[in-house]
Amino acid sequence: MALTERLAHVLAEVAFGVLHDLVKWFVPRKKEADPVHRRTFLNAASGSAIALGTSGISDHGRLGISDVRRFHRDYVAILRADDAGRGSTRVENLAVELASRIESALAVSTASTRVRDMLHRLAAEVISSAAFASLDASAPQRARVHLDRALTFAGLSQDSEAMFHVWNHMFLTSSMRENHPEAVAGAEVMKRSSIARRDPLYASLGHVRTANGLARLPARRSDALRALNDAERAFARATEQQRPEWVSFYDSSEFDALSSFMWTALGDHGRAEYCLHRTLASLPDGMVRNRALYTAHLALAQARQGDLELASATGRKAYVMLPSASGSRRTTNTLVATRNVLVASRSKAPEVAEWIEESAQWI
Repeated sequence: MALTERLAHVLAEVAFGVLHDLVKWFVPRKKEADPVHRRTFLNAASGSAIALGTSGISDHGRLGISDVRRFHRDYVAILRADDAGRGSTRVENLAVELASRIESALAVSTASTRVRDMLHRLAAEVISSAAFASLDASAPQRARVHLDRALTFAGLSQDSEAMFHVWNHMFLTSSMRENHPEAVAGAEVMKRSSIARRDPLYASLGHVRTANGLARLPARRSDALRALNDAERAFARATEQQRPEWVSFYDSSEFDALSSFMWTALGDHGRAEYCLHRTLASLPDGMVRNRALYTAHLALAQARQGDLELASATGRKAYVMLPSASGSRRTTNTLVATRNVLVASRSKAPEVAEWIEESAQWI
């Protein structure tokens, strides 16, 4: 189905209120034995491990809340690995495998409607994470394949938060392919979803995605600025509450980072640099990959303002902090763009010449 047809279908559902939140993840926990066998995936570079369940569900058994929790723990482990920059390909493969295990369990087992909806929602979120890993590796076509599958699971779950998650990554996929009208259309779906109407945090994310899409369209600067203002006001209204793990990335540091991307698109590199400094000052310590990514964007903003020696030092810092096995092409591509600005400047400054030569080894 073409994306425009999907947009029409989803917007119709939103208009009639079909997308609603049936299930919450945060159910009361009780102590129980966890008989599931564990399997360990090692990161060759750091020696760290991701332990995932191999499934303790017998064929044709009945799925329950304990099974949802086991799958959910595996999902959280994958998210933590992604934050730590343990390898986009590794994260993508683990997410695809986990989604397949959930799908297989649903195929061979019985379950209540509530449990089945929860597992469909979880499968949508897991596959969306696989799509994001593909995007981090600068593979938007592969991400799109994952998202088509995630959209099916989200529809089966009838859950607006899961659908929002999918369309958030649809926006990123369209943006990476530089199809900005399509990206803006996807952001409109996000803004009009029932979860965005209920929770200002989701509304803010929808608005800031819209701002970034509009900033890349001719003659839409004023619309982009209005969207960013709407995002800021919605973010200020958001309150602390339990939400799915995937959206925890969207805090004040991420708001500033996404704002910087809009200012970059509008050519205001000074404001972009200001926002990125705010981001790096408040970014949680565990967000290793994002710290390297936003430091790379800081280097690019500095280079575009003519601060060439400072940009060289910042670019070097970004590359050093990026885990060697991360596979984050978004980060390295940003550093390549920084290097291109430095080369075009023809600067003879030793710091600049040294980093140009040094970076040639990994470009």
